[in-house]
Amino acid sequence: MPHLAESHTLVIERNTRWEGEFATEPAETAWAREAIFFVRALQLEGALAAARVRVQLSPDGMHWADEGTLCPLPGAPGGLTFCRLTHFGGWLRLVGSLPAGTQLRVIVYLNLKG
Repeated sequence: MPHLAESHTLVIERNTRWEGEFATEPAETAWAREAIFFVRALQLEGALAAARVRVQLSPDGMHWADEGTLCPLPGAPGGLTFCRLTHFGGWLRLVGSLPAGTQLRVIVYLNLKG
């Protein structure tokens, strides 16, 4: 019998304002083989230029290391960006920093497939 892939979409951040240093809520992902973060901009104040967020992974959801993937931020309200991941640890999150005077209101989804 063929294996039916399991999938799940989490809303990690909903109508969340990012400014300065920020980190998303962590998500437990140990069961999944693939992950895609989607970042949708709801509102932007200031200029993002080439701002990106970093993917971090963790063995326990408390201690974090940069995974190496950079995800671009949407440059305008209504914009949507994404980054794909494989070979990650038990937990995932996004972290980043916005320039002074810049605020971005976002929805962040994490789609997992096992």
